[in-house]
Amino acid sequence: MGGTTLGVLVGNRGFFPAALARDGREEMLRVLEREGYKSLCLGAEDTRFGVVETLQDARRCADFFKRHREEIDGILVTLPNFGDERAVANSLRMAGLEVPVLIHAFPDEPHHMLLASRRDSFCGKISVCNNLSQYGIRYTLTTQHTAAPGSDSFKQDLEMFAAVCRIVKGLKNARVGVIGARPAAFNTVRFSEKLMERAGISVETLDLSEVLGRIARMKDEDPKVKARLDGIQSYVPTHGIPPASLAKMAKFGVVVDEWMQANGLAGTSVQCWTAMEEFLGVVPCTLMSMMSNNLLPSACETDMIGMIAMYILQLASGTPSAIVDWNNNYGDDPDKAVIFHCSNLPKHFFEDFKMDFHEVIAAAMSKESAFGTVAGKLKSGPLTYCRVTTDDLHGRMRAYAGEGEITSDRLESFGGYGVARIPEMQKLMRFICKNGFEHHVSVNRSRCGRAVVEALENYKGWEVYYHA
Repeated sequence: MGGTTLGVLVGNRGFFPAALARDGREEMLRVLEREGYKSLCLGAEDTRFGVVETLQDARRCADFFKRHREEIDGILVTLPNFGDERAVANSLRMAGLEVPVLIHAFPDEPHHMLLASRRDSFCGKISVCNNLSQYGIRYTLTTQHTAAPGSDSFKQDLEMFAAVCRIVKGLKNARVGVIGARPAAFNTVRFSEKLMERAGISVETLDLSEVLGRIARMKDEDPKVKARLDGIQSYVPTHGIPPASLAKMAKFGVVVDEWMQANGLAGTSVQCWTAMEEFLGVVPCTLMSMMSNNLLPSACETDMIGMIAMYILQLASGTPSAIVDWNNNYGDDPDKAVIFHCSNLPKHFFEDFKMDFHEVIAAAMSKESAFGTVAGKLKSGPLTYCRVTTDDLHGRMRAYAGEGEITSDRLESFGGYGVARIPEMQKLMRFICKNGFEHHVSVNRSRCGRAVVEALENYKGWEVYYHA
């Protein structure tokens, strides 16, 4: 995915042919441009060939990166030859950008191993990584130890690294909001605001009574309410839904939109069970579905930390995320499970869908108070899942992530539902239960597990289990 700006550091070492560094720099910049990445690299007028070898080169590179601090999402260190390990480490330390770093090395060719044409980047990469470890600088490795810039392998590495950069950047000084109190019956969604703040994520709160009060002052004829109502009806089929219920949903949407804009929020979690239904007379699912579909993730039952996992997956893939329950076994297949919610899933996930009523709440209260869910079967396709939790007892952030697929298996259900296939699912379920994770899991229709784990474990310093 394009749109990522990379600072490019081209290493050189005088014992090796400088022409390799010159030509390698040009090749790498061409590849980055072709793949849609913006690159910022020293020019030939800044250092010899625009590469970095000496301490003076390192200072110039660091100053260049610092001047572009607000633009650079990550740094690509590329070694067309052995490269000077100290110059690379000094450049990164003096720049002090605190962004992800990808270490790349050019491959040698068996018939070009004489002194005039050999690179030794294979060896130089090890030395660079050794120095970065000594300097305490975190870095990411390519899948293959050496890779041609134009190879499919390196293209995939770039895509993964760009996702890592988006996650790290998106979690830096993120602001999110929780609407209402935690439902009394859901101890499982407890979380620590203090640990989230330490991780760079600030939480704003809004009491549900304030939301209901603002809704009560709104008129059906308000242009903002009418616009929101039009948006709802163009988003999801609403046949059979009472007009009064739709008007309440529209007003709820206006209130939440204004609050999010005023506070600069990237996502929300919302109280549902059962105050919303009792005192407003609708469920908030459709509005939450619309927000998530518009890349403003929203999780129910005030599962704020579950919403953070939605946001992480969204940052990685650039597509909407959902939050679901690990809900049921699927027959006797040990690698399949039903994933389900009532639901507020974005329509990006659905094979077919419509607005309906919340059957569980309707059974406990009334159907008239439960309109507003988005119901249907999930589309088959790739799946990446992630769960984040605040480990309050040990003062740390923890997570797990992995990949699987949503299958084409059919079943009878209400709400939003589908069958997920996860290799070695029984091992994953044992891990979840043994380590006290929640029954909610965030999902995305993509394959981005490696990027999620790399960003959270390597750059955020969280404890992460990768169910690879």
